[in-house]
Amino acid sequence: MNNKSNNRVFAMKFADVYPLYVQKAERKNRTQAEVDQTIRWLTGYSQAGLRRQIERENSFETFFAQAPAMNPKRSLIKGTICGVRVEEIEHPLMRNIRYLDKLIDELAKGKAMEKILR
Repeated sequence: MNNKSNNRVFAMKFADVYPLYVQKAERKNRTQAEVDQTIRWLTGYSQAGLRRQIERENSFETFFAQAPAMNPKRSLIKGTICGVRVEEIEHPLMRNIRYLDKLIDELAKGKAMEKILR
């Protein structure tokens, strides 16, 4: 991905994408609570902190910059998202965004929570 594409993704509001994550999960009989649990596992946000990020309509860049504690086990997330292997993404912010995308995909595909949360 080029810098222009990266910058566009980084500037996207997390609050705009969050409902899409929930819809994707709910279409596959998963819950908003499971989406929230997955996001909290990755970022270290509390439920209240996650709600604040959504209310403030922060960009993905700010959302990840303010994350209390990115989970060190996130490096165990492997596979492809949008045709790209997540473990090969060089830009740290883009890699974190794609980690989140991959976790939501795994949730929507019916993977057990204990496997998703590694």
